[in-house]
This record gives sequence, structure tokens and C-alpha cells, in this order.
Amino acid sequence: MMSDLLFARSQMAMSLAFHIVFAVVGIGMPALMVIAEWRWLRTRDPVLLELAKRWAKGTAILFAVGAVSGTVLSFELGLLWPTFMEHAGAIIGMPFSLEGFAFFTEAIFLGIYLYAWKRIPPRAHFAAGVVVAVSGALSGAFVVCANAWMNAPAGFELVNGEIVNVDPVAAMFNDAAGPQVVHMTLAAFAATGFAVAGVHAYALWRGTLHRAFHRAALQIALTIGLPAAVLQPLSGDWSARDVAKRQPIKLAAMEGHLRTGPASFVIGGWPNATTLEHTGAIEIPGALSLLLHGDRRAVVQGIDSVTPEDRPPLAIVHLAFQIMVACGTVMATLALFGAWRWWQRRRGRGVALPDDRRFLLALVMAAPLGFIALEAGWTVTEVGRQPWIVQGVMRTAEAVTPMPGLGITFALFSVLYIGLAIAVVFLLWRQILKTGVTLIPLGVTSELPIPSRVTGAVPAPKS
Repeated sequence: MMSDLLFARSQMAMSLAFHIVFAVVGIGMPALMVIAEWRWLRTRDPVLLELAKRWAKGTAILFAVGAVSGTVLSFELGLLWPTFMEHAGAIIGMPFSLEGFAFFTEAIFLGIYLYAWKRIPPRAHFAAGVVVAVSGALSGAFVVCANAWMNAPAGFELVNGEIVNVDPVAAMFNDAAGPQVVHMTLAAFAATGFAVAGVHAYALWRGTLHRAFHRAALQIALTIGLPAAVLQPLSGDWSARDVAKRQPIKLAAMEGHLRTGPASFVIGGWPNATTLEHTGAIEIPGALSLLLHGDRRAVVQGIDSVTPEDRPPLAIVHLAFQIMVACGTVMATLALFGAWRWWQRRRGRGVALPDDRRFLLALVMAAPLGFIALEAGWTVTEVGRQPWIVQGVMRTAEAVTPMPGLGITFALFSVLYIGLAIAVVFLLWRQILKTGVTLIPLGVTSELPIPSRVTGAVPAPKS
């Protein structure tokens, strides 16, 4: 039977896993709609204007649901983890307050963006969209700063069990904030860019009457998705080095480094937390030591260096890390391939990316990888810190509410999130996908004029 602590952790995990999708889209989608409008201002192409308006509608839907799930999370922090909020509230209150300010700024200017297309000058409207994009990115950054503090607590002193000399600025700009904010922001752009690119790549791959629309959408999505996917492994290396310095046991769980000594790269496998042995893993001897310290024989702290009660759930953390790395590697490889094909096209070789059916199919298959990597990465961040809610300061078991019956709230919130997920899918389908994708079944001849495969132009109908 699950304990109340496990119910509380499960409810928080489910809430975060649901909300983070909308938080990430709130960073990526405004950038897409702003780029579309910027290109429309330069070219006056009506396709780009229509694209910006449709993406704005999708942003509004996802923003509304994200606001609901975010509000639920704020209540859960106080209800499920009252001891944590009692001690940490004054320390990390600053980034949460700034996040609220960024959220309301985003909401106000999103309203202007949605309803003032014909009421304010085009450049002022574009500026409103820029504010939405910037405030969305800042909102995510502030929340990540608060989470980074839990991994690298700073800005206070602990005297006789009491927190004194609180410095909110030092707490917000803790040593883990930089790597985490950069890694998370790039993940948001990569995940959103690849997901949107996958939707429009599917339409182009199947054949559609709105080819010019989907070509423009695909090009803009790749503009933010491909560079972010290439830079993501670099930010991941920066983040991993910070983890190695501040949370060596988390790193050991991530990498499957079970015994202290020279560390190998462990690919795949299933670590046994009892015997501290791997099953079915591929190991590259000394590779992790070389990466961290420049010496294949350098000693790296392993899981065995702490007692079992101080270890995170080993198999979960290692598996989630492997999934994240695998997804990121595939996306980065596809991004580099796309950049190479674009460069070849610039030199007059090959076809444009929207006309390469194999590349389109690869984008369709890679569309969910960004969000899978995102969920896996946050599993590594949160589960890998266990048994601490604040690294080295407060254990998760010490922070949980003494209120019984948490299984009931877990069930109720599960139903709530399932309902919200169904509502989101229905609204997106009805408002965007259903109106934006008109597919021609393969093998069926349409009497309507078919756009050019290259330019997207529609020939005039015959008299």
C-alpha cells in the first residue's frame, strides 16, 4: 500500500508533468507567432498573417490551461509541503513573485495581441507579441531559478536549525540557476519547434491543398527548433558538470556509476540498487572520468559512497537520463542533417527541405521526442535529488503534510488532469488542426487546383 509521502510525491509529479508541457509551449509558441508576424510585416504575404493568427489562437488555448494547472501547483506547494514553504517561502519568494509579474504581463499583452489586430498599428501589434514572447520566457526562467535553489541552496544561514540572514537575491541567482535556465529554455524551443514542425511536415508529406501555409509554418518551426536542438547537448554538458560538483550522488545515479573509482560511460542496462551491479549495460571504461576531469583514471564518487537511505531511486533516475540523452541525440543529429541539407540547397544542390519526403517523415517521427526528453529530464532533476527536497538541508519526508488521506486527493487530481488533457486536445483539433490541415487521400484525384510543389502557388482554374 502506498504511504502518504508516496501519494504526495506522486500527486506533485503528475501535476508537474502535466503543467510543464504548457509552460514549455508558453515559451516556444509566442516566439513562433512573433516570427510569423515579423515576416508578414516584411513581405505582406497573407499566408504568414494567417499563420500568425492561428498560432496566436493555439497559444491562447494552451496559456489558459497552463494558468489553471499552474494555479493548482501553487496550492499544492502549500497543502502538500507546508514545512517546506514555512522555511523556504521567504527565501525563494522573490523568483515566484517575479514569475507572477511576468505571468500577468504575458496575459495582458496576449489579450492585446489577440483582439487588437485592426485596432492598433501593425508595428505596435508586433511589439505586443514580442512582450508576450519575452515575458513567457522570463516566467519560465524565474520558476527554474526557484527549482535551482532546491538543488543548490544559497542566500541564507542555518543556525541551530533556524534559517537566518536571508538574502533573496543570492538565493535567486544561486550557482545552479544559470545552467538550469539555459538548459530549460533551449529545451522549450527545441520541443515546441520539433512538435510544430512534425505537425506541418505530416501535412506536407501526405499532400495538402494548403501547401504554402504548411511550408511557411515548417520553415519557421525549424528556425527555432533546429538551432536549439544543436545547442542543447552543449548546455546539457554544462548542467552535468554543475551536478557533478554540487550533487555527485545524483550524477552517479544518472550515469549508473555504482562504485567509487574511475568512471565509465554506461549505455543502457538496468542497475541493481541492492547488489550495485548492472544488467545488460554497455560500458566505455574511463570515459566519464575523462569528460569530467580530463583523466581516464580520475576517481568519481559512486552510489556506494552513501548509505542506502541517502540514495535516490537508482533505476528510475538512470533510465530517465538515458531516455533524455537518446531523444536529445536524435534531435541534434536530425538538426545537423537539416542544416547540411539547407546548406546544400543554398549551393544549388538537392531539393528544399519542405520537398524532401524522407526528411519530412523523419520530422514526423521526431515530433514527440522533445517533450519526452523534457519529461525525462525533469524526472532526473526531481527524483535524482531524493531523499532531499532541499539538497543537504531538508528531507522530503520532513516537508510532507501530516494530513491523512492523500490518496483521495491524488485520485481527484488525476481525474482533473485527464479531463483537462481531453479538453485541450479537443480545442486544438477544433480550432487549429481541423481548419489548418485538409488532406488529400493518397491515390485520389482532386478536382480542386493543386499548389505547386515548389512555390506553393495555385494555378488559375480553367474556364
